Order: sequence, then C-alpha cells, then structure tokens
Amino acid sequence: MGTLLTLYWEFFKTGLFAVGGGMATLPFLQDIGQRTGWYTYGDLMNMLAVSESTPGPIGINMATYVGFTVAGIPGAVIATLGEVTPSIIVILIVAAILKSFRDNKYVDRAFYGLRPASTGLIGAACVAVILEVLTNIQSLAPAEGSLLKGFALGDGSLFRWQALLLAAALLVLTNWVKPTKNLHPIVFIGLSAVAGVVFQFASL
Repeated sequence: MGTLLTLYWEFFKTGLFAVGGGMATLPFLQDIGQRTGWYTYGDLMNMLAVSESTPGPIGINMATYVGFTVAGIPGAVIATLGEVTPSIIVILIVAAILKSFRDNKYVDRAFYGLRPASTGLIGAACVAVILEVLTNIQSLAPAEGSLLKGFALGDGSLFRWQALLLAAALLVLTNWVKPTKNLHPIVFIGLSAVAGVVFQFASL
C-alpha cells in the first residue's frame, strides 16, 4: 500500500507541475528514478521509446509504464490516476469560471509567464534524450547539498556512431527521399527497432 500511495503522490506532482506536455515530464521522472531507485536512467530512456511508439499522450503512457514496472497492474492504474488527477481538477475549475476570466489580463499574464518554465522543461528533456541516445555522456545525480547535476563520459568514444548514423538516415528518408518521406511513422519506428536489434547483436 505504501508503494501505491508513493506512486500516486509522485505522479500527482508530475501532472501538476509538468507544464508544456508529455516531454516536460521527463525531468520529473528522472528525479523520481534517482530518489526512489525504481528505475535507472537507461530504463527511463527505454520507457520513453516505448511510450513514444504507442498510442496516447506520452505523459500518461510513461505513468502507466512506470507504475506497471514498480507495482504491476495496480501500480499502473494508480500512477495513471495520479498523473491525470491535477489536469481533471484544473479543467473543472477552468470550466466553472471560464466566462468570468476569459478576458482577464492577469490570467493572460499568468499563462504568458508559464511559457519560459514550459520551454525550460521541454528543453531539459530534449538535452537529456540527446545525451543518452546519441552520446556516451552519463547524467549523474546531484551531489548531496547541491542542485547541480554532474556528467561523466562512459566507456568508448564520445558519440554513439551507430545512433548518429541511424538518426541521419531517418532525417534523410523522412525529408528528402520522395518514395519514403510520406510513409507512415510506424514504418520508421519498426525499421528503427530492427536496426537497434541488429546493432545490439553486432556489438555482442
């Protein structure tokens, strides 16, 4: 029961403060993993890949995935409920007072002020994904008493050349090659999965 309550509370906070969409939840999820030990940063990137490849909002997919990983089906349900509860509350409040505050200048300024926070969260998520997927730079948990994260170079070269080649190939195929650029994204997801398996076995 304690784990389920913790799951609900952690994802309630994530849903409440991750302004800007699903990618904005990644810094919060990284922090949860570091504090609880439920998953490693590598596990989080794998969860992200699966969540991006499946239907539905990425934030909710991530909550369901993490919850299931930690506590099975009950954990998946509780984590998902924790993620969506703040949104439901906010929407109900907005729907109740929308007419009164539709043209309120203070409300407009408040939403305008949220833009930098949203941009920062999404930017941090993008940098984290790039570092994890395309390089061997590892993000370290902040030292005790510090808010700043550290970085370390893992084994091998600075860049993951296989990942860079795959990213370059996808960029070309989806933008400049006529027969492939209009294909459904699921085709490229499938091809990338096959390439990842091949690369994995080739490195063994």
